[in-house]
Amino acid sequence: MDALKILDLNVGGVLYTTSVETLLKDPDSMLYKMFSKDVKTLTRDSKGRIFLDRDGQLFRYILDYLRNGRLSLPANFQECGSLRTEAEYFSIQGLVYHLSDLALGLGSGLLTPRKKRPSATDMSGTSGGQGYIVVGYRGTFAFGRDMSDIKFRFRKLTRILVHGKVTLCREVFKDTLNDSRDPDRGMNNDRYTSRYYLKHTVLEHAFDQLCEAGFRMVGSCGTGTSAPTAIQDLKPGQVSIEDQWNHYNEFVFVRDDPNSCTCNSTLLFTSNGHSPVSERRGSYF
Repeated sequence: MDALKILDLNVGGVLYTTSVETLLKDPDSMLYKMFSKDVKTLTRDSKGRIFLDRDGQLFRYILDYLRNGRLSLPANFQECGSLRTEAEYFSIQGLVYHLSDLALGLGSGLLTPRKKRPSATDMSGTSGGQGYIVVGYRGTFAFGRDMSDIKFRFRKLTRILVHGKVTLCREVFKDTLNDSRDPDRGMNNDRYTSRYYLKHTVLEHAFDQLCEAGFRMVGSCGTGTSAPTAIQDLKPGQVSIEDQWNHYNEFVFVRDDPNSCTCNSTLLFTSNGHSPVSERRGSYF
């Protein structure tokens, strides 16, 4: 088969475009056996792309390794075990050895994944894990069917949106993150997105996940509502009272080095007047 030929692949629903030359880099691999023969016999999707029923998100690292001959992983990469499973399936022994070294903590001169910070007070780690994540939601308040008691209202969220760097969002929210509106198409994960959202609508759960990953809230903003003054203001055929209470809020979270904080500090003293205690008073916007 022509090694310069370009192929479109569908790997577990994630689309890739690569050359036959790249897929044939490792002569002992399953990919070599698949693409060194007539590809007309391979399974294809409805668009005619060659289909591989494997993890599409991790396949990008398989291609990177075949192209460059070395493994390069992003900061805070948490799926070494899953990537090794993919490497073993495709019989790419060089990649399997590299991942085994990482599991043993040997490094082999590669970009070793950093350990997840256990709490918001532990800011150890290198600067690659720093950054911002914005969480937003559009919501209203749920009322009873007869709306007899408008004083008792309950928060009603339709979706929790997530904006920020792809690697950070995936690290924090893991399998609760829905990236179907902005899937990884083999691009660099060191990019930003504003199209992710969570699979749940529990705002406090999202805040807990950010806190556990070492993020702190530094700002928030929200819109007002145009609620009527009384139920009688609504006429038949108009929007419902829930529509009148629609609002949008955003919360800004950051994970950074606490030593770089520029908050104003005030020196306090204990009751004996000798031991200074520093109180940081941060400004939130």
